[in-house]
Amino acid sequence: MTAAGSPLCQIVSDEELANPLQTVDAAGWLGGDISGKKVLCLAAGGGRQSCLYAAAGARVTVVDLSPAMLEQDRIAARQRGHQVELIEGSMDDLSMLPAGGFDIVIHPVSTCYVPSVMVVYAQVARVIRGGGIYISQHKSPVSLQTSTQPRAAANGSPRYTVEHAYYRNGSSSKSGPNTPVPPPAANPVAARLREPGAVEFLHRWEELIGGMCRSGFVIEELAEPMHAKPDAEPGSFAERARFIPPYVRIKARRRNDQTATAVTTQRLWIPEN
Repeated sequence: MTAAGSPLCQIVSDEELANPLQTVDAAGWLGGDISGKKVLCLAAGGGRQSCLYAAAGARVTVVDLSPAMLEQDRIAARQRGHQVELIEGSMDDLSMLPAGGFDIVIHPVSTCYVPSVMVVYAQVARVIRGGGIYISQHKSPVSLQTSTQPRAAANGSPRYTVEHAYYRNGSSSKSGPNTPVPPPAANPVAARLREPGAVEFLHRWEELIGGMCRSGFVIEELAEPMHAKPDAEPGSFAERARFIPPYVRIKARRRNDQTATAVTTQRLWIPEN
């Protein structure tokens, strides 16, 4: 992910910093002012998110599993003169952080890398204060199920194929471990949708939405970021997005009267080789 040219490693630009809060919160989900707020950028290293929230006046902590991604944040903070706390760690174990220590948790697309999203939700619920805002983005289940390249239908329209099971443990009983989604064949769209070499897991809507509610959050907003283009080149990412939304973005608020359900399931899966 930290190879030169990767979109995840593009340090924040001057143009983005001209109006940092607008850059990260065009929808206004954060209320227009985050000055002095304690913000956790979870699994969000890379030198962009941290500087944007710091420039908007927040007190920023970044937790990321990759030292190289955190180094990008360190470089960007030094260049921009921001104070940012950087912690190497996994999204499914935030035991190094204080309970109720954050007003806002920002969580870009990354839950696909853990077998159980409930483990992550429980960790976030513990570190965010009552009434705090949790904004997360996830890969859409149907996008992970579906082919990255279309076949032409009789009428000439692209036809995408559901290739992978929705219930990844092999049944609807919800028992047994989640199993990874097989990687797609290499092509430009697959490279945009799936991180090369990464092990990814599909999380059902019941888990993404219901699991968040069961973890002590109330969902206030939900959006499917627009990536579709009506005049997109056939077989491109933008054409596929006309039929299959790749991502979902959720705004939730931590309830004051609930404790997150304890979850003890498999941690982030890391290959041995």
